[in-house]
Amino acid sequence: MCPAGWKLLAMLALVLVVMVLYSISREDSFYFPIPEKKEPCLQGEAERKASKLFGNYSRDQPIFLQLKDYFWVKTPSAYELPYGTKGSEDLLLRVLAITSSSIPENIQSLRCRRCVVVGNGHRLRNSSLGDAINKYDVVIRLNNAPVAGYEGDVGSKTTMRLFYPESAHFDPKVENNPDTLLVLVAFKAMDFHWIETILSDKKRVRKGFWKQPPLIWDVNPKQIRILNPFFMEIAADKLLSLPMQQPQKIKQKPTTGLLAITLALHLCDLVHIAGFGYPDAYNKKQTIHYYEQITLKSMVGSGHNVSQEALAIKRMLEMGAVKNLTSF
Repeated sequence: MCPAGWKLLAMLALVLVVMVLYSISREDSFYFPIPEKKEPCLQGEAERKASKLFGNYSRDQPIFLQLKDYFWVKTPSAYELPYGTKGSEDLLLRVLAITSSSIPENIQSLRCRRCVVVGNGHRLRNSSLGDAINKYDVVIRLNNAPVAGYEGDVGSKTTMRLFYPESAHFDPKVENNPDTLLVLVAFKAMDFHWIETILSDKKRVRKGFWKQPPLIWDVNPKQIRILNPFFMEIAADKLLSLPMQQPQKIKQKPTTGLLAITLALHLCDLVHIAGFGYPDAYNKKQTIHYYEQITLKSMVGSGHNVSQEALAIKRMLEMGAVKNLTSF
């Protein structure tokens, strides 16, 4: 073959390699690059699209549990935690008496709520999404994912942080804003007991947790909210097709991330996500979080089916119910 022919083949090979690498880096088409201008926020848009996901969709359910539903009127619950409050009403009543249930006025009064759910995934590392994330009306974060030192990639604004006792940051003031709502996701009755002992300064609970939660937790009780288990129920039922009654040894449950997306679809008019998705199963060395060096192996025995959740999120992306700021 003549030199010109070899040169042409080399150029074609280079183009092919670039295209393959680009395809791998994108992983699929569910990537929504940040526009230079704000995407229009249409009131009721998320509600309309979410109705296709959740069937009998309704925004009548309160986002946070309210004292009046357990004090003035005994609201019956069909399920025990994490899908309901059956059997935990008396304990919950004491917790709700010292916390709050309101949505802040600056969010409540918005004509159209633009929200982003910031996951903890490795795809946020070196993403430079910080400034874009800070521009949303509502920024929802998960568990103890740090902000300090990662502001360029994950932003610094936190409107709500969903957590459970074992995932509570030991110093909540470090990674949150002064007005951040700390939203307790209760998986078991001991979670209510933990928050009550912390806020009422009673004798601390040391047993009943898979990891020791903070024994000292400096937080204003009025920042605490208790997430309505309704959202855990419909995330499990409608998105993952999980039964509400499961054998004790098999219990599966949605991740905090999927729960946060479900919450956002009931609160917001525009829902974007960032930092979701796990490495492929064969990629055993890829870290799963942007801030620590743990791998997918750590998810074994967690009670989460990450493959099933990935399919649920892809379905939301395909329907346009949510949009992704990072590849998935």
